[in-house]
Amino acid sequence: MQGQVCIVDDEASIRATLGGILADEGYEVLEAADGESVLSLLERESPDLVLLDVWLPGMDGLEVLERIKKRSLGLPVIMISGHGTVETAVKATRLGAFDFIEKPLDMDKILLSVRNAITMSRLAEENLLLRSKAEPPSLTGSSQAIAKVRSAIERVAPTDSWVLITGNNGTGKELVAHAIHRLSPRTDQPFVDVNCAAIPEELIESELFGHEKGAFTGATGKKRGKFDLAHQGTIFLDEIADMSLKTQAKILRILQEQRFERVGGTKTIAVDVRVLAATNKDLQAEIAAGRFREDLFYRLNVIPIHVPPLRERTGDIPELVADFLEHLAVKHNQPVKRFTPQALEVLAAQPWPGNVRELKNLVERLWILCPQEEIGMEDLPVEMGGAPAPGPKQAQLFSGDFKQARTAFEKAYLEARLAENEGNVSRTAEEVGLERSHLHKKLKTLGIKTSNGD
Repeated sequence: MQGQVCIVDDEASIRATLGGILADEGYEVLEAADGESVLSLLERESPDLVLLDVWLPGMDGLEVLERIKKRSLGLPVIMISGHGTVETAVKATRLGAFDFIEKPLDMDKILLSVRNAITMSRLAEENLLLRSKAEPPSLTGSSQAIAKVRSAIERVAPTDSWVLITGNNGTGKELVAHAIHRLSPRTDQPFVDVNCAAIPEELIESELFGHEKGAFTGATGKKRGKFDLAHQGTIFLDEIADMSLKTQAKILRILQEQRFERVGGTKTIAVDVRVLAATNKDLQAEIAAGRFREDLFYRLNVIPIHVPPLRERTGDIPELVADFLEHLAVKHNQPVKRFTPQALEVLAAQPWPGNVRELKNLVERLWILCPQEEIGMEDLPVEMGGAPAPGPKQAQLFSGDFKQARTAFEKAYLEARLAENEGNVSRTAEEVGLERSHLHKKLKTLGIKTSNGD
């Protein structure tokens, strides 16, 4: 099938003619005679394209176009009209129409426009998918602890088995999930990430399963849920232990049956998803406390992978730091910086309660605040005991009176944000929450020069 096209025209003869030609070309055809009918149809179906007449009884085509675009921005719409004017065509284009074709219809032109619209829409979807699948950082390190994790990933990824990933916050559980998906037969399909802890209890069912129009206050249209979006791909349920027992029961049901109904709906939707779950909690203790379902645990815990804390793999710190520094240099188009051996020894001796995430944040902070290419012990935070005296930037911040310290901080902060935005003042002003003219004055006052202005 080439795609599904919905024809909206109050003349049955035109619907029949267009439908016959499109069907001959391999398209599946849907029909609607007016605006209300097509809007109702779009609640139930998801066509690839809408052919929409401008002159319709009741709600006209331009109003229908506007409402379609509010509901589904990416759905291409081709307008057709027997009384077309330049003004109407311009308005339709501004409202998001892909093309505007006048009657009597040139069928060759119609078919060409339909093919182009569907092709461009699919390319846009593929582009979004590729961006969402942009390869995340890999698991860095040569320690035995991280080698064990990599070995487990390589063994389980080619299978379709479900995986439960455990480990403290900041250890890299999400990287493990991405790596499993990337090495799996589903790698060309969606990877849908769900942070169970970040979704309010009253919305989690809608997020996971989707909802129908009118299912609850504010449900103005149909919405696909995360399980629906992950069909034939992988769904990653992060912080799985933060869901309520009620939601856990619903999750268990869909995991067992691989089918569900949207909130407010009656239609059963079957899905094929691989499930990866992660938690920073001890699920056996959560089960004993009555906060986690034992049957859900055994359903998820097919293949367990534990990601060790950074304190158990301190030998990987030099490699991790080198990776972070290289990434920062590429991101900001700046020379690669390095840590001195003494500074790396200090980092390796830290407990790192925040694990790899804490290390990454520290490296980025020092990369921004240290102007020299080599980051030494004198640049490390005082609480790490890496230097008898504060580094150059810290010396500026902790010397003089309050006004001088504030000025030093503002200068360091704005220099860093400008560097992140490659000297673009307008973008920097938007990100730091200042008016562009105000930021220009501030930069001039602080003696900060911009390389390319805007």
